[in-house]
Amino acid sequence: MKKLWGIAIMVVLIIVGLGMCWMLPGDRIKQAQQMKANGNYDYAIILGAKVNGEVPSLSLRYRLESAVEYATQYPHVQLVLSGGQGKDEGISEAKAMYRYLQEHGIAKERLVIEDQSTSTYENLQFSQNIIPEVAGVTIISSDYHLARARFLARQIGWESDVVAAKTPESVKAKVGLRERLALLKTWLFRR
Repeated sequence: MKKLWGIAIMVVLIIVGLGMCWMLPGDRIKQAQQMKANGNYDYAIILGAKVNGEVPSLSLRYRLESAVEYATQYPHVQLVLSGGQGKDEGISEAKAMYRYLQEHGIAKERLVIEDQSTSTYENLQFSQNIIPEVAGVTIISSDYHLARARFLARQIGWESDVVAAKTPESVKAKVGLRERLALLKTWLFRR
């Protein structure tokens, strides 16, 4: 009987632990989306996403649409286009963003290209290396991605606010699970 109680307690603890590992990141993801940008920072970093050949994926296009809206509202803000070129991409994510923003009326003088990064941490770190020293930045990315990006920005010494781009319906379930796991990993390893 004692053995059964021990097993039951272990099962309950595992279920509670898994529940916390699901709920805590989910809560942080929602909280990060509330830190809405209002033009306080001179630089906004657009985090890269997949490029299909030379065309922005739907996720990247949503980020760019949000960036155009924000840049139009706050014309003093410089945009850092951050994203390297993956093996299956025809051009760097930064180059695809540059083309899109130019086509949508954003002056090239407002665009700073960072085209070497391959992760969210590198997006921020490499961007920090090419812009003047600032206390904080605006992060433009998919809504689910902002908690991790803000956490990593703090790791390199930046305060941040956000512009949340919508997530394509076709990938919502997949990225919801993946991002919770990525956020837990980031909290553990600080990268």
